[in-house]
Amino acid sequence: MRRTGRVLLVDDDADLLRLLSLRLEAAGYLVDKAASAEAALSALAVRRADVLLTDWRLPGMDGMALFELVKKSYPALPVIMLTAHGTIPDAVEAVSRGVFGYLVKPFDSTALLSKVEQALSLSSPAVSQAGQEYWRAEVVSCSPLMEELLAEARLIAATDASVLIRGESGSGKEILARALHRASPRAAGPFVAVNCGAIPDNLLESELFGHEKGAFTGAATRHEGLIAQAEGGTLFLDEIGDMPLALQVKLLRVLQERELRPVGASKSRAVDVRVISATHRDLEALISDGLFREDLFYRLNVVALNLPPLSERREDIPLLAQHFLTQLAERYGKEVAGFAPDAMEYLCSLRWSGNVRQLANAVEQCCVLNTSGLIPLTAVQKAVSDGMASIATLAEARRQFERDYLEKLLRVSAGNVSVAARIADRNRTEFYRLLQKHDLVAAAFKDF
Repeated sequence: MRRTGRVLLVDDDADLLRLLSLRLEAAGYLVDKAASAEAALSALAVRRADVLLTDWRLPGMDGMALFELVKKSYPALPVIMLTAHGTIPDAVEAVSRGVFGYLVKPFDSTALLSKVEQALSLSSPAVSQAGQEYWRAEVVSCSPLMEELLAEARLIAATDASVLIRGESGSGKEILARALHRASPRAAGPFVAVNCGAIPDNLLESELFGHEKGAFTGAATRHEGLIAQAEGGTLFLDEIGDMPLALQVKLLRVLQERELRPVGASKSRAVDVRVISATHRDLEALISDGLFREDLFYRLNVVALNLPPLSERREDIPLLAQHFLTQLAERYGKEVAGFAPDAMEYLCSLRWSGNVRQLANAVEQCCVLNTSGLIPLTAVQKAVSDGMASIATLAEARRQFERDYLEKLLRVSAGNVSVAARIADRNRTEFYRLLQKHDLVAAAFKDF
């Protein structure tokens, strides 16, 4: 059965753009169109695609320059080049630099759909038999930043490479680790989470590696450690920067040799685990201070995922707040449908230095104390009145409002700058300056 997905087409030939769009839509794909590389970048900022199909020769920035920018910002997005016979050597070179593939004009529908299908198999999410994106079900987000991160995670999950997740406290690193596990071939195996900063140093070795009976005073029985319990699955080491140096040496051996030696054991045993670690600390600084082993860092940091803080994905705040409220209302037996409009507006204005965890805490307090069908503004203000959250600065709020306003105008006017400028009561020159300031391209909104 053919996969579904979203394809971004880029070509300055309007007729070819229309023809390709019709072919892809007939095959069941969602299609966005752009007449230039600049418009394509704006379209990606608005809505992420699963495959980028671009002509090599474009006005202004060409297809290869577009690919280089896309590779930096959207590394998991496969790019297919459309090329004429004269540029086949260039296309072959492009493939060696990371372009997924190319099609030589003229090409037939079968070749087009086959190449897109191959590319889509890399970027589309894992789905269950029911068609649900089960692997990322716990990740509540509509943010383009998160969508790109999840696309990378989907590719990484298919391998056994060690992953280091970086992100601020409370940003959801364990949830992302669980999603990686569910998307991996190890999904049927155990997922074992260990907080390296929560277990006392003198107990951490025994908890991780296990111990034999009589290995130390009080070891009355044999104990299987958490690493062994993760056999065939995934071991998640949270706050890896807090692990003592002595244990870092033992962990390095597990990663290098795939062997485990419990405390008090005379010999090692083979172990098969995939290691995902996470930290909010600067590991490079810890290495410089002699507090973290550089060789272990490189073993853990085979692939890095940087989880953005909630302040960089504000569009997720309403989704997360409602998600938490629905769960909590069921847990506490409350009949509450949602937040009052001004209450939700206030939630979205806060900076949330404690990230998703802080938001969940505030929503829980609102739910517990609520006595009506909607959470009022006063309840939200009370939940955050202890200073845990702060309102954005005036400059931040003004910039965010200005961008949101411009995007709304472009959507309402379908990308018509004259109409949008007239609604805003600004001349076209000034309006173009505002669009440039916020890296917005009107053409990206013509099909919305």
